[in-house]
This record gives sequence, structure tokens and C-alpha cells, in this order.
Amino acid sequence: MSEIAISVDALCKDYIDASGQVTRGCRDLSFNAYYGEIFGLLGTNGAGKTTTLRVLSTVLRPTSGDARIAGHSVTQSPELVRHAIGFLSASTGLYGRLTAAEMLRYFGRLHNLTDVQTERRIREVADALDMSDFLDRRCDKLSSGQRQRVSIARTIIHDPSVLILDEATTGLDILAAAQIVRFIKESRDRGKCVILSTHIMHEAEQLCDRIVIIHQGEVKAHGTIGELRQRFQKENLDHIFLSAVDAELL
Repeated sequence: MSEIAISVDALCKDYIDASGQVTRGCRDLSFNAYYGEIFGLLGTNGAGKTTTLRVLSTVLRPTSGDARIAGHSVTQSPELVRHAIGFLSASTGLYGRLTAAEMLRYFGRLHNLTDVQTERRIREVADALDMSDFLDRRCDKLSSGQRQRVSIARTIIHDPSVLILDEATTGLDILAAAQIVRFIKESRDRGKCVILSTHIMHEAEQLCDRIVIIHQGEVKAHGTIGELRQRFQKENLDHIFLSAVDAELL
């Protein structure tokens, strides 16, 4: 096994509503993810996936526990974590009046890249994501697949070692999704750690080296596809998932 990229230790995140009632977004989550692998985070809506990713990205501060990314604590050194990661949120937006290239230059400056470094990275990510044909088009004129590629490009403009991708292919047509899947595989092959949240079981089965299944904020199962098949005595990841969360099988 290669070097640990993400180490999550007893992570909890609580939300308190106006009436004072506590809702637990995630509870006592612990797992490791490694460089050179795609680590899948699976769960239903409300299972705690997005909360977990937001804590890892330092958007949210955990109620208790901690996580270390690229050797840095999300609670003690959030600014160093942000430098080490690229975070693609399911709700990521673009500035419609900017071109794709202008968006990337803007985020390059936010990451303190020089103009020369930014232009080099724009060429690199444009090649990696097949964006050259629409770099100079305004973002509000792009298709959904093109906009998603721009969103990923801005996520990786600073060449982070850890990618956190929340529903990266949701809502895309088959060709656009295939381009994103290819990029995710290539990132893994270049030694990056990719943590991928998805609802699409066949995508997880195709892409992920290891998987953790979360339900009601808790880890219900984790391991490679082979290990999960052996544990649950089922071949289909949909059925493994349902068994792991104790749902009734069809």
C-alpha cells in the first residue's frame, strides 16, 4: 500500500436547528485513503457524504474528531489542507460572463500562481479535459458537460495532490461522463488520491479501488469490491449496498 493521503479519525459533525435539536451529519467516521487510488464514498441522500466531504475540504469544522490530508490537520492547519486539495462540490458554480480561460486565470491568481504558471496549467488542464475548443467561450454559453469540465479544471488549476469530487458526473450525458471518468482514472494513474462521492453504482464499481459505504452518518462497510463481494456474498454492488445499510432486497 502506498502513502496515506487522507486519514479520518472518529470524525463527527453535528447540526443544531433553531429549536435546539441536534442532527448528526456524520458520526465517528474513520478511514484512510491512499495516493494512487480512487476511494469511493457511497451513500443515499442524507447519509452524510456531502457533510464528510465538506469537513475534509475545511468548508465545515468538525464537532469532534479530526482528519489529516497530505499530513495536515483540517482543524489545526486548514489553510495548508486547502493548498493540498482540489474540491469539486456538487453545487459548484461558474461566473457566466467570464470565458473558461478567464475563470482559470482567476482561480490561478487565487492560488497565488504566477501568470506564467497559470498559462502553463491552463494548457495542461485543457489538454487533460479536452477543453481547447471552448476555452475562449463564455461559461453561460457552454453545455452542461463543458461547464463541468471547467469546474474540474478550476479545481485542479494548482495541481493538488488530493482531489475531492462530489457527484462529478451527475446529470451529464454518456459522452461527457466518459470524459470525466477518463480524467479521474488518469489522475489516479499519476499518483493522486481521488476521493469520489457518487450515486452511480456501476461508476463506483468501474472506478473505485476501495469503497466506504455510509448510512445515517456511520460507516457500514468498507473495502475493495472483491472484499465486499466476499463479505456480503453478492456480486452486484447495488445489492451489496442494500445489504450494508440493512435495506430490504428486491
